[in-house]
Amino acid sequence: MIRIESLSKNFGSHTVLNNISLTFSTGGVYGIVGENGAGKTTLFNCIAGMESYQGRITAGHMPLKNHLGFLQTEPFFFSKITGEEYLRLLCHARHKTAAQVQQRNIFDLPLNQYAATYSTGMKKKLALMAILMQENDYFILDEPFNGVDIQSNLLITAIIQKLKALGKTILISSHIFSTLRETCDEIHLLQNGSFIKKVARDSFDSLEQEMKQVSIGGKIEQMGLK
Repeated sequence: MIRIESLSKNFGSHTVLNNISLTFSTGGVYGIVGENGAGKTTLFNCIAGMESYQGRITAGHMPLKNHLGFLQTEPFFFSKITGEEYLRLLCHARHKTAAQVQQRNIFDLPLNQYAATYSTGMKKKLALMAILMQENDYFILDEPFNGVDIQSNLLITAIIQKLKALGKTILISSHIFSTLRETCDEIHLLQNGSFIKKVARDSFDSLEQEMKQVSIGGKIEQMGLK
């Protein structure tokens, strides 16, 4: 469980998150959607303890950041660290043994190669493997499907479903609605720093149609394509 109470975040005079209160239950998968700049990544950074904020964030296991696996949109890697060394480093940070690293290489990554030389999709898969090996209780996956091949997308979807079965709490941001449909119990729509709608699984179709209407509307005709 993660509980957010009266969370606000400002950058100077600009309000990015505006008095958010929300609870994510244990064993739930929650989609966070919204246009670019809506505040999704800032929200994730606040939950992960990477940004200061006003309000309160609590969880069943505290401090939350010590039990949280955060897959960022663009994971950071030191320039001279191999894939295997990266996995061992992140496990060591949580006092976990990085056992059977090669056997657990489900994405068939070149673990003896410097991680900084990986493609965008390979970096994301390596970072995901690392937070899975940490055995976290909470997961934030910020655009986990972007830049990743179709086969890996299927595997990531199955991983999320397995984490749910294990009772983990998972927050996902994705611009690919079909991936949210296959994984989420609820989808929360973030707009201008506030959550304006919560949608349960049986209403996902209506939300998708509403988002298409808002995003597309008459813009195709406005472009005047010929």
